[in-house]
Amino acid sequence: MNIQTATSCSPASLGARPDFPSLAEGWHYLDSAATALKPQPVIDAVAEGYGARYATVHRGVYARSAEMTRAFEAARARIAGFLGGRPEEVVFTRGGTEAINLVANSWGNANIGEGDRIMLSALEHHANIVPWQMLAQRTGAEIDVAPLTDDGAIDLDALGDMLTDRHRLVALAHVSNVLGGVLDAQRAADLAHNVGAKLLLDGCQAVPRMAVDVAALDCDFYVFSSHKLYGPTGIGALWARGEILESMPPWEGGGSMIDRVSWKDTTYGPPPLRFEAGTPHIVGALGLEAAIDYVEAIGLDRIHAAECALVGEARAALGAINSVRLFGPADSAGIVSFGIEGVHPHDIATILDEEGVAIRAGHHCAQPLMETLGVEATARASFGLYSNSEDVAALIRGVERVTRIFR
Repeated sequence: MNIQTATSCSPASLGARPDFPSLAEGWHYLDSAATALKPQPVIDAVAEGYGARYATVHRGVYARSAEMTRAFEAARARIAGFLGGRPEEVVFTRGGTEAINLVANSWGNANIGEGDRIMLSALEHHANIVPWQMLAQRTGAEIDVAPLTDDGAIDLDALGDMLTDRHRLVALAHVSNVLGGVLDAQRAADLAHNVGAKLLLDGCQAVPRMAVDVAALDCDFYVFSSHKLYGPTGIGALWARGEILESMPPWEGGGSMIDRVSWKDTTYGPPPLRFEAGTPHIVGALGLEAAIDYVEAIGLDRIHAAECALVGEARAALGAINSVRLFGPADSAGIVSFGIEGVHPHDIATILDEEGVAIRAGHHCAQPLMETLGVEATARASFGLYSNSEDVAALIRGVERVTRIFR
């Protein structure tokens, strides 16, 4: 790793770019909110896992299987420590989406019924909307949607006024994938717990950008995806309070999650294995552990400071262009969404691509938020720990070219 070079860098440059082989010279990757690029240590961990180390886990009595099981469970413990939890509170999933579906189909089915209510917000990702809609359709529960403040943050004052003793769950994004706003999670927890509801936080955009301590946040469920944290695709995690996880029934059946199976009856194992039916993404867990090692070696506080500095640069430069409309709070975490008057975001992204700048354009899996903003789509530039001021300058040059073309 080239992390040691980061110590002398400015806040807007962490010096990590040499560790990312996919960062070609002259290419400015500003789509980290969709998926982060992978540093060489993560690539090496995955290659090694599929190479000389590979074996199944939890099944074999031979030495290599036992060693891989130890490594797999060590990765779980590493992830738990990263979140401030305990290993037995961490369930491996395919990603944040599956983690939310797990909660909805296990805890939700057991604890939410007809007449109960679920509180979401207007800026949620589809993954934090659709599973709850499906649960409400099954159970007869109702969904409420908290509005946003004028600058695009979740309006916790309004949310608090809307909560009643019929609410069983509040599910919110810790950091918005479109607007980049950071939730006051501790206040959200207080509001939820005051009416006896649980709090689920979607941390997919938060964990790559800031330190997370589930105990300090006082949430009940926390979910995230590996691939946004510089790790492999196809793996993520659910953290849940131990007593809650212990009470939850399994939602998928198969190998590994059982205690004993017979034709007469089946009994289930304890958490977290109760929720991990089938062969897990063994090597994905090793890659995720390597990603956590990587970001913590740099320092999440430094990553957050660097990304905030880049957001400030980008918003200042974009805001100086008359035809540009900025969305979201000024102090957003690593994400800048914008539009250009009279230009579809897909055209913006296409022209920027010609300039070697990769951004996201569309509804960002947040169609209800687009309706709230009064637009069909936005252009979104999102930063990672490899981003620097040259990327911002390239973005601005590309946007200026767009305005000239469509003037």
